[in-house]
Amino acid sequence: MVVPFLAMLAVRSWLVEPFTVAADSMSPAIPSGSIVFVYKPAAAMGLIRNGMVVAFTSPVDGRTVIKRVIAGEGQRVAIRDSELFVDDVAVSEPFVDHSRIDATYFGPETVPPGRVFVLGDNRAVSVDSRDFGALPLSAIQGSVLTGHQ
Repeated sequence: MVVPFLAMLAVRSWLVEPFTVAADSMSPAIPSGSIVFVYKPAAAMGLIRNGMVVAFTSPVDGRTVIKRVIAGEGQRVAIRDSELFVDDVAVSEPFVDHSRIDATYFGPETVPPGRVFVLGDNRAVSVDSRDFGALPLSAIQGSVLTGHQ
């Protein structure tokens, strides 16, 4: 009995951990109540890339939340009339329901070293890097495994 329990504990601690999404900031792709899996080695091995959904410790309240990585260090982020630009190139966002977003403007802002810029797919309700700034890579717990990457 002890060995299977320890094996399961090791998997959850170092490999994959289930997580229940508690808010609608990533809807419609990942609605509140969804169960996703956080792949922890992605953060430890430096595998975080633009477009990935990541779990991290919120700098606002310390809870675990998920958002999409939009830009890495040295990249410039701007939102003009609800359209996302990274390094002055429009980014295709098929996972964002643009009909739910009023005209939004942000930036431009350059992502500092050792940080990433994260946004929720549901921009109207998401608290993200537009509010708390670029996220330290050290806050990322892992990448989120879903069918909506």
